[in-house]
Amino acid sequence: MFGGLALIIFVSFDVEVMLEQRTAADGWRGEWLEIGEHVVLPLLLLMVPMFFAARWVIRTSLAPLGAAAAHMDSVLGTDRGFRVNLDEFPLEVQPFARALNDLLARLDDAAGQREAFAANVAHELRTPLAILMIELDRLGSPDAHRLKKDVAAMKRLVGQIMMMAQMDVYLEAPIPRSRISLPDVAMEVANRFAPLAAEQGRHVALAVEGKPMVSGIRETLAAALSNLLENALRVTPEGGTVVISIGPDARLCVRDEGPGLSAAELAALSHRFARADHASVGGAGLGLAIVARIAEIHHAALVTDPHRREICLLFQDDEHLVGSGALDRN
Repeated sequence: MFGGLALIIFVSFDVEVMLEQRTAADGWRGEWLEIGEHVVLPLLLLMVPMFFAARWVIRTSLAPLGAAAAHMDSVLGTDRGFRVNLDEFPLEVQPFARALNDLLARLDDAAGQREAFAANVAHELRTPLAILMIELDRLGSPDAHRLKKDVAAMKRLVGQIMMMAQMDVYLEAPIPRSRISLPDVAMEVANRFAPLAAEQGRHVALAVEGKPMVSGIRETLAAALSNLLENALRVTPEGGTVVISIGPDARLCVRDEGPGLSAAELAALSHRFARADHASVGGAGLGLAIVARIAEIHHAALVTDPHRREICLLFQDDEHLVGSGALDRN
């Protein structure tokens, strides 16, 4: 850059001397030719390579910012501990990257404190709610039945909050897994929900093909199926049937008689406290969020087939990274 400035000064001085030495007989036409030869042409020869060199330097310097932005876009909102690599940035940009890492650390701490607080509150509420339920059983008041339903909804919410906190722990610290029979889990959950479905005038059916096994945590798989079954019973009209289907490969599906969910709706409802338009008043919007988190723990895909009104968990190898989407049946 300094060399280019020196060249411009030199050329300007040369032109001034040249103009002074020109005679009046040469005329202005000759002077303009001299200016073009001694000024314009050298400047063009200098500025063109300088332009491309400056462009290359700027693009090379900003490349780490583009790579960091792309990496940050690929990070899920539930991921913790993400930081940018300071060594990938020029020295001039490293203070900004360091401040960004500090901000991410503070956000992680705030999110962790919020979740820990919710889990602690939920844990402390379990015993009072259980005692309240026992006391309501002793009452003969007509309002006792309605109050028991409200307390039951509160207990369910407390259980869901504690389950979400437990899923966060499972993601951060791997838990020993075992081989689990999907038909056995489905049978256990179906037997537990059959009386409840009968009270609501609905039915629960089980269709098993093969004996698929998966590697995972049994109680979390049962919780995922329970949440799917609760949602299915909620949207199925009275007299309808909810079908739990297993196999032939490692898949666990729940089919209801509701309106069905598109892939976009399933992705939206997989966030915490998101509720569908047809959801019940007592729901808190944690059911599918819990299922999505359990699917993530097991490296499974949570998918939907809106035409069949079916939501499935598709279990794959641990090496595969999967997410929400539309169910493709061959």
